[in-house]
Formats: sequence, C-alpha cells, structure tokens
Amino acid sequence: MHLVNLDGRNQSAPLAFILLDFNAENLHILLFILFLVVYLVTMGGNILIVILVAFDSHLHTPMYFFLGNLSCLESCYSSAILPRMLVSFLSGDKTISVSACLAQLYLFGVLAGTECYFLAVMSYDRYLAICKPLHYAMLMNGRICILLIVVSWVGGSLGISVLIFLVSRLNFCGPNKINHFFCDFTPLVMLSCNDTTLAEIIAFTVSFICTLPPLLITLTSYICIINSILKIPSTTGKQKAFSTCSSHLTVVSFFYGSLMIVYVLPDIGSLSEVKKLFSVFYTLLTPLLNPLIYSLRNKEVKEAVGKGFRKLCRLKMQKRTNKRKL
Repeated sequence: MHLVNLDGRNQSAPLAFILLDFNAENLHILLFILFLVVYLVTMGGNILIVILVAFDSHLHTPMYFFLGNLSCLESCYSSAILPRMLVSFLSGDKTISVSACLAQLYLFGVLAGTECYFLAVMSYDRYLAICKPLHYAMLMNGRICILLIVVSWVGGSLGISVLIFLVSRLNFCGPNKINHFFCDFTPLVMLSCNDTTLAEIIAFTVSFICTLPPLLITLTSYICIINSILKIPSTTGKQKAFSTCSSHLTVVSFFYGSLMIVYVLPDIGSLSEVKKLFSVFYTLLTPLLNPLIYSLRNKEVKEAVGKGFRKLCRLKMQKRTNKRKL
C-alpha cells in the first residue's frame, strides 16, 4: 500500500489513517462515558449468556446453543470497534495504523457476515420448532447444529478475505482522513487513487451473498411461523408460540433495518452523518440489545440467572461459615 502524490511520484506508505468519529470535540468525555457503559453492559450481558448456556443443563438445547454462539460473536463484534473508540475519546488520538485499519475492516466484515447467517439459522430453528415440532429433534440434532455454526463462520469469512486482499493492494493519495468511527469499506476506498471498480464489485457480491440469502431465509421462516401461529385456535397458545420467537424477530428487524439504511442509501455528503449515526445501531447497539432482549423476555434465561445467583449466594455463605469454624 503506497501514498501517492497527485503528480504521480511515490512516497513512503502511510503510517496511519485518521478516523473522524462523530466530529464532536467538546463531547468526548460524555461520549467516552456513554460508550464505556455500552461496552461494559454488552460484554457483561453476552458473557453471562455464554456462561449460562455452557453450565446450565436446562439450556442445553439447539435454541440456546445458537444463542450462546450469537452472544460470543456479539462480544467479539463490540471488541473489534469499541476499545479503539474509547481510547480515542480519552486521549484525543484519532489515528489508526494501516494494518490495524485493515484488521478492523476484516474482523467487522467476518463478524457482520457471520451474524447474518446466525440470525438465519436461529430463525430456521424456530421454524422447525413451531411448524414441525414432531420432526424437530431429528432435523436439529447436535451434529446439524455444529455444522450450521461452522458453515456460518466459513461463509462469513471467505468473501471478506478476498476483499481485504484487494483493498490491501490499493494505493492511497492525498487526504488520509476516514469520515467514520471505524474502518468501513466505503469511506476507506474513497481515499484510494486507484480504480476501485473490482474491489467495489467484490464488495457488492460479498454483501449480496452474506445478506440477501440469510434475509430471505429469515423472512420465509417467519412467514411460515406467523401462518402456523394464526392457525392455533386458542389465544393463549398463540401468545405462547409467538413469545418464543418475538425476541429474535426484534433483533433481526433492528439489525437488518439499520444495515439497509446505511448501505442502500446513496453515498452523498448530506447523508454521510445520517449513515454514520445508523451505523451505531448495527455495530454497537445490536450487541447491547441481544442479551437485554433475550434475558428480559425469556423465562428460561431468567430462571437460569436466578438459579446461578442463589448458588453463588450459598457458596459465599458456606465460605463464611467455614471461616467462622476455623
């Protein structure tokens, strides 16, 4: 990767890019506190779900297996973006090295693509549980669950690897300021003085493969689910069936809605700040909402939290009792 003058003479490669984040110099301390709280709650909530799913035998089902994997992914998702933002808000240093920028773009692409597949897998799981309950245990056994997770990770990784290779071969000239709070593809390639047509075609293809098929699977699954729920005669039965998938539907709507606003709207100056704002929704708020929605709206998770808390209290009381005896 080279920095090139407008007269065509090569200079040394750029050491860093400058991320302009939210262009709010006077609010850095407030933003630091806000995003620190978001990061701590996101990590704490998602890690708690992973621990509950791993150690509570009542949660050893396909639905919670997928939820645990999604929570693990969301923790990585937040960690790929928020720590650098927090350091920037606190220190005022907005620079990010070229290698770190490409690494962040790669991690973001892998995790975003994989999350699309995860959400599709989770919607398919709910479709089987509600629409084909008699065949659910056979169609969603342990081997198939692991296979679906592996395919999701592989699918999310392959395309972005090719894209990152193409971006790393680009030359950059003139300004090195990225008008975003993380290294996203579009604002990064806008700084290149090469022909970026191939990279943009690959980016469009990767985005198409990673978003449209999973979205269609998700929509089809929920159309079938809603159709089955409407056929349930009792109102109580309808409410119980819909409650098992309503939280997932909330996360899906929030994630895809903000994603489409950012990447479907044209790249013009007047919309850049709007798109940056909506980028916050699918990069930072979706990982935050995931543990909150699933824990607050899910009976089994709340029971597992209560059981774990009571067990922790008993262990502390037992330790105090043993210390008094000594």
